[in-house]
Amino acid sequence: MSTKAPRAEQPDAALLLDSLPVPLLEIGAGNTVLAVNMAAEEFFGMSRQQIKAGGMAEIAPPDHPIFLLLAHLRQRGGSVTEHDLLFSSPRFHHEGVSVQGAEVLDHPDHVLLTFHLPSTARVLDQQQVYRSAARSVSGMAAMLAHEVRNPLSGIKGAAQLLEQAVEGADRDLATLICDEVDRIDALVERMGMFGEAQMDYRALNIHRLLEHVKLLASNGFAKGLRILERYDPSLPHVWGDKDRLVQVLLNLVKNAAEAVQEAGKEGDITLITSYRPGIRVTAPGTTQWRHLPLVVTIRDTGPGISETVKPHLFEPFVSTKVNGSGLGLALVGKVMDDHGGVMEVESRPGRTEISLFLPLAEERGGLS
Repeated sequence: MSTKAPRAEQPDAALLLDSLPVPLLEIGAGNTVLAVNMAAEEFFGMSRQQIKAGGMAEIAPPDHPIFLLLAHLRQRGGSVTEHDLLFSSPRFHHEGVSVQGAEVLDHPDHVLLTFHLPSTARVLDQQQVYRSAARSVSGMAAMLAHEVRNPLSGIKGAAQLLEQAVEGADRDLATLICDEVDRIDALVERMGMFGEAQMDYRALNIHRLLEHVKLLASNGFAKGLRILERYDPSLPHVWGDKDRLVQVLLNLVKNAAEAVQEAGKEGDITLITSYRPGIRVTAPGTTQWRHLPLVVTIRDTGPGISETVKPHLFEPFVSTKVNGSGLGLALVGKVMDDHGGVMEVESRPGRTEISLFLPLAEERGGLS
């Protein structure tokens, strides 16, 4: 008598769906939500119970294009993809979303929907542009240091001598010359920060860095503002240079504070950390994968970033401030690229989020 090998136990369908890094919904008759995976819970900022209870009305307004997609699939079947959609509510805000819909066989009224954010790989490509621009700033700084900075010291010395020898309005002019020389010198020095500095990479606790930044901000430029924390305490260590990452976080929190103050009403800044196992990108021109699961988000309740500025936000000399040099965020872009990380920006009036995707120490040999 022959015996059959024991059949492998089939994995539970719900577990399979939760293993997918892509947000997925199964929509039933009447646009009820029948199934929700974990990625969709994170995407919409709600539990699966909340999503099922509210149905599609909880996700999109009645005139949203996604309802046309659902109607098309129920009439004709097959699969359809709709690009560049906006999903926004007090709980979530996603721009440029691609939605793929497909009929469910044997269930004509059921539709499977998956939601895809703009490719993080494209963000990485964009950062290569930022870094190239940063390199040009570095070369310009070297030239300015040689051709401009040295003569500046002579000009300032002469102005200081005049300042001591003249009186009244002439002394004010001499003081003005000294002040302007100092301003130009400081600008050249800031541009010099784009050079190739020696990096001290090691395993770092991202929450300690954020606590340090919060302390500095609360006692300085963000004094009087409310800084909230939403941390995932189970996060592993990040792989990075401590001073450079603090510099990046300080810059972003300072911008957030200025945005809240610009709004002219009570607002707050939120520091958020999370783990997203599905974030993987390839470096341009290579086949090497970068795993960037550790995410740090700086959120503010300011007026938002204009659509014309947003695509150029991290480019040198682009600034929304009246007296801004446009070098702060450009430096953020360069430091993130040096760490092998990427950035994403989401903004609308009343809410701006800049997220940093960083590598883990254990995957870079930083922890045993």
